[in-house]
Amino acid sequence: MMLSLLFVTLCLVGSSAAHPPAPAIEKELVGIVGGHNAPLGKWPWQVSLKMYSYYSSAWVHRCGGSLIHPQWVLTAAHCIHHRNADPSAYRILAGDVYLYGDQKLLSVSQIIVHPDFVYAHLGADVALLQLAEPADCSANVKPIKLTSFNREVTRKDECWVTGWGASSFFGWLPPPFRLQQVNVQVVENSLCEELYQNASRHRHKDRRIILNDNVCAGTEGRGPCFGDSGGPLVCKNSGSWTLVGVVSWGYDCSWSNVPAVFARVRSYVPWIKRHTRISS
Repeated sequence: MMLSLLFVTLCLVGSSAAHPPAPAIEKELVGIVGGHNAPLGKWPWQVSLKMYSYYSSAWVHRCGGSLIHPQWVLTAAHCIHHRNADPSAYRILAGDVYLYGDQKLLSVSQIIVHPDFVYAHLGADVALLQLAEPADCSANVKPIKLTSFNREVTRKDECWVTGWGASSFFGWLPPPFRLQQVNVQVVENSLCEELYQNASRHRHKDRRIILNDNVCAGTEGRGPCFGDSGGPLVCKNSGSWTLVGVVSWGYDCSWSNVPAVFARVRSYVPWIKRHTRISS
């Protein structure tokens, strides 16, 4: 079987923030594989990155993202149409577990795509979005702490992935399109590389598939899928959650024993701090 790079950026059909869902929304791809409903306020850094759809006359979900500062969101670079994308073409939904309804969307004033990004499977799959105005922090809206530059996450850590992505390769969940969560285990890069080489029948044995700036997590029936790109992989460290990964790409939409691949946040902490001036 050929290696399938699922860039999980499928734009979803939805409704505007000011109106109830349109009939076309019933075919939306929603629901992390193997996940269940996330309680309101449990993952207050989770955001939805939306783009305007002229087809449905609405702001629709494109990707996930993480609030890392009241005025900054970290997402996947492949979620952005092109390097010079117009910030006004994007909106951010924060503080809600439902994708659509009578919600206030936040405007984006600046987009910074990592300069080394080309394709997700080549690494550097991270981008920063600056909000026009800081998000109002509350019990349901809080930034996530960036993982320590010196800390290595292991399979013993408690880690979760959240998002509004597909629940299977061809499976949808009905409204109300609630945020999903799933507990995942981190997989060492060496094992992840072996699993991907096996899945591709070693067609890529002349080059590494899993890069140093990647982290792998998930297993058969548990992980991200279409629509989850850019969303967070968080792990608990000394009683508090830290952002470890950004959903990047994967094989077979979490329905095989091959884990999903994330951009390793630790690798990009200096770049993030340089552009956002976040001190911690």
